[in-house]
Amino acid sequence: MNTSHNPEQRRIVVLDTETTGMNREGGPHYMGHRIIEIGAVEIINRKLTGRHFHVYLKPDMAIQPDAIEVHGITDEFLLDKPVYKQVHDEFLEFIKGAELVAHNAPFDVGFMDHEFGMLNGAIGKTEQYCKVTDTLVMAKRMPNMPARKNLDSLAKHYTIDTSARVLHGALLDAEILADVYLAMTGGQTSMQFNAGQSEGDDSGGETIKRLTTARKSLKVLHASADELEAHNARLDIVEKGGSCLWRQ
Repeated sequence: MNTSHNPEQRRIVVLDTETTGMNREGGPHYMGHRIIEIGAVEIINRKLTGRHFHVYLKPDMAIQPDAIEVHGITDEFLLDKPVYKQVHDEFLEFIKGAELVAHNAPFDVGFMDHEFGMLNGAIGKTEQYCKVTDTLVMAKRMPNMPARKNLDSLAKHYTIDTSARVLHGALLDAEILADVYLAMTGGQTSMQFNAGQSEGDDSGGETIKRLTTARKSLKVLHASADELEAHNARLDIVEKGGSCLWRQ
């Protein structure tokens, strides 16, 4: 686990959790289910830093069979894993002060708040430590999105490779969601042209500078046979999820 960070930098933490089952608080199906896996990755300045938080947790209850079908985590696998209390301080330090991004965030945040409350009611709620952003809500507000807006559908929409995702896993799903989030917000970075500004003028945001020197002719490098084969293999993966623009 790699969790040290520079508190002066704006941070985004993309998070996913796996659980013993579905909580439906306030209704007849509420079972008090627990988190059994947390995966989170860090983004600073729209770049994945390589820092992450990942842990499996031993709950005090059995995992529901339908949940095992989703994530493949069994009670036996978790027998020697820590309980949430043992990782809470490190986890809270990792997310504190960051913008927390999750897909269907009320699900993950609800489980986090449940763990916080079971540990110590004075800890409070997740939103006291983080600004929470829900990529599901974002997707519903954006035009030209797929009808289904789960993580798999959004990844296919943005041609993000999910071939390693046989079962749900918190860290892998967080990494995929980070790519989806960066693709969804790709046109929303703060950028401006610097026409009329002096070299030392810093009005915030990224700047796009015009080239003042003549461009040289670009050298064209043709793909090798091995590179073409790898490219076609990648397009095969994309085509499995639907139409492939490269082959139209």
